[in-house]
Amino acid sequence: MVWPPRGRGLLLSWELEACLRQARRPHGCPHSGRAQVCPSRAWPQPAGRCRGDALAMPASRLRLLLAPATPAPRPRARMALALCLQVLCSLGGWLSLYISLCRLTKHRSYEWSCRLVTFTHGVLSIGLSAYIGFIDGPWPFTHPGSPNTPLQVHVLCLTLGYFIFDLGWCIYFQSEGALMLAHHTLSILGIIMALVLGESGTEVNAVLFGSEITNPLLQMRWFLRETGHYHSFTGDVVDFLFVALFTGVRIGVGARLLYCEMVSPKPKWFVKVGGVAMYAVSWCFMVSIWRFAWRKSIKKYHAWRSRRSEEWQRKCNGHVKTHSPRLAPDNGLG
Repeated sequence: MVWPPRGRGLLLSWELEACLRQARRPHGCPHSGRAQVCPSRAWPQPAGRCRGDALAMPASRLRLLLAPATPAPRPRARMALALCLQVLCSLGGWLSLYISLCRLTKHRSYEWSCRLVTFTHGVLSIGLSAYIGFIDGPWPFTHPGSPNTPLQVHVLCLTLGYFIFDLGWCIYFQSEGALMLAHHTLSILGIIMALVLGESGTEVNAVLFGSEITNPLLQMRWFLRETGHYHSFTGDVVDFLFVALFTGVRIGVGARLLYCEMVSPKPKWFVKVGGVAMYAVSWCFMVSIWRFAWRKSIKKYHAWRSRRSEEWQRKCNGHVKTHSPRLAPDNGLG
């Protein structure tokens, strides 16, 4: 007989269970020199002391079955350690990239290097999350709350390391407001929650794709402003694409993803609460972006009207000068 593995506390094998079942049957109690199982306490008793029927078993075998076992290795602890190592490696990689960029661009500010790191992470996370959502699967709109895949875990660890780096940088240099800090904090908590639960990585990666798809445009806008090329056609195109993508993807597609998350019975309730919180933060950003877009549109419209007015005046003045009668010179004759 193969004995049960040790490591699950006080175990009862099929043989011990059969012994206990037969011990409850109304038969005479056999008196032998072996240890017996008492039906009243389900514990080995000396021969002759059990008043009910019992099934005689060797005492050594009972001790082996009932002895407390040593704790078994914990696979979840090893998995948690592996995840922590991945996150630490990601944090070290982003920090090393930032330090290298600071040394390469000494004539620039620290924010320049940090935004280069942010731009790199945005491009990388867009590509990886798009591959997960559109090719590797599962589809986040139909399978929310599904178990995490290995690729999803790697991308989440990579992104978690970046968000920890960027949140620390923003707090140290005090460069962002409360809304951006709240966004980073919710992102960190959401990724940790998906990694600890081992599920809901599908929708978290979808949120990552929607959040980062406008990030490169936002960084390009800042670089154009720093280099003095923002007030140009390129700056207008970047602003238009940023507002259009934010409105269409983060607000429009995000609303559909949140609806699928809420109606699905698989995700945990706190995962749904986190999704609502992230969508609320997106709406706060959206209000600020719309205000900026309205002010810029009004300014562009007034500038266009002013240019049209100046061009019209120049055209009219030139027409009058061309066809106006030439005045006779004043010769003092009255």
